[in-house]
Amino acid sequence: MSAAHSATPQPLATGLMLPPPFTLVTLDPPGSAQAEACRRAADADAAGTLILSAGERVIEAAVVLAPEEPLRLARRAALIGMGALADALGSHAPPDKPVAVEWPLTLRFDGARLGGGRLAWPEACGEDEVPDWLVFSCMLIASKRHAGDPGLTPDSTSLEEEGFAPETAGPIVESFAQYLMKGLSDLEEDGFAFALARYRAVLAEPPGERLTIDGHGDALAVGPEGTRPRPLGEALRAPAWLDPATGAPRL
Repeated sequence: MSAAHSATPQPLATGLMLPPPFTLVTLDPPGSAQAEACRRAADADAAGTLILSAGERVIEAAVVLAPEEPLRLARRAALIGMGALADALGSHAPPDKPVAVEWPLTLRFDGARLGGGRLAWPEACGEDEVPDWLVFSCMLIASKRHAGDPGLTPDSTSLEEEGFAPETAGPIVESFAQYLMKGLSDLEEDGFAFALARYRAVLAEPPGERLTIDGHGDALAVGPEGTRPRPLGEALRAPAWLDPATGAPRL
């Protein structure tokens, strides 16, 4: 799987520096970065496009990918993307604040929900067909001021609450792009098990259970009451962290 062909990195008008092969497109909020990336994905040269929408409430980034495997395997890119997002956030966070991923795509910061990731693909693509494109997108809660007293929404947090300066959003996106490229390169060169190591390192297992992840990216939860399958494809269709009423992370 790849983002696009290699290109020479160059400074961007926004002040961001992205590694090759990414090309930045900024979107005025509240525009959906994922929707815009999916709209552009059908273009032959869209792979590597990174759409960024940074608003006062939510920061969203979406990347167009060029899969080379059938959908049942290509969707594993979602786990690589989440590992990259967690690493990016962790690289700019205090060392005493743990960053974790709740299966499969919910991002937690110091135990509280901060956002998560999504994966989109052409609706008509079958499991054994190679998708024409994939879009991995992620959202972070920038501020919860609009939600009132933080005590009303104790299960979530925001970059603002955690002491991240507003200008930190850019470096986090830069780091995300770098970690994503590294993860996709590891997947292509060394295989899924090796590339999954970063995701496994930040995966928070459910209390009393142990999660194993197979070669398709599906999980099996093993606990006192037995085992239960957790298919990745099913989980990707309805991300647990996303509020369908607002199109933003649950507060």
